[in-house]
Amino acid sequence: MTYCVGMLVDEGLAMIADTRTNAGVDNISSYRKLHIYKSPGERMLAVATAGNLSVTQTALAMASAGVKLPDSIDVETLETAPTLFRAAQLLGHAMASVRASINTPPTPTADGLNVTASMLLGGQISGGKMGLYLIYGQGNFIECGPDTPYLQIGELKYGKPILDRALHSSTTLSEAVKLGLISFDSTIRSNIAVGPPLDLIVMPRDQLSGTARRIEGDDPYFRDLGRRWSEALAAAHRAMPDPTWLDVDKTPAPRAMTVVS
Repeated sequence: MTYCVGMLVDEGLAMIADTRTNAGVDNISSYRKLHIYKSPGERMLAVATAGNLSVTQTALAMASAGVKLPDSIDVETLETAPTLFRAAQLLGHAMASVRASINTPPTPTADGLNVTASMLLGGQISGGKMGLYLIYGQGNFIECGPDTPYLQIGELKYGKPILDRALHSSTTLSEAVKLGLISFDSTIRSNIAVGPPLDLIVMPRDQLSGTARRIEGDDPYFRDLGRRWSEALAAAHRAMPDPTWLDVDKTPAPRAMTVVS
């Protein structure tokens, strides 16, 4: 399992992915799951992957080498796709093709096999708007909107409540990165299948550029952020009033007498 998140706010886009991959508790390794495709001044794209590693790696290789969609006679790649929507179509078609080839001939239980995969595609192409898509293994996809300015794949349930409560379209890009890292800290604490190093890309809107960073487990900022978040949660719940309807005798219990012989 893995965890990846993309956060699309007014100032731009931030995407974070962990690197842990496991095939059982005794077979854990690290693979990069955040992939960057850029052409200075022309496009800046990032793809985060989750699920079956062979499916996602093969699909990315196909999308880079060239895919011919049913509505076209030309081969297209992530480097030549004219729009972000078209790039999402290329990745979706590639993933669906890979899954179909693994499950040939198709069977009613094909989706029960461990070939599930998903991707996040974010970025901007010259002449188009910045966007973020979640692409499913079947090839279909959804676009991130302003009402919920983030998308997640993988082990998403532990980090979701933080983003639901605090992330908004008007959130600054630096604040979005902080919230994303807090969601990772919460996920790592609750799920052994997610772990550092983390890969991060930050793309300001309309600049067609980005800043990438790898965050190790001993990164001073990440460790301090996790510590501060834990302390803040502890302080918050202590400050909350006790349930008024809970009748609990708070009288201290008498101390036991010690008999000295």
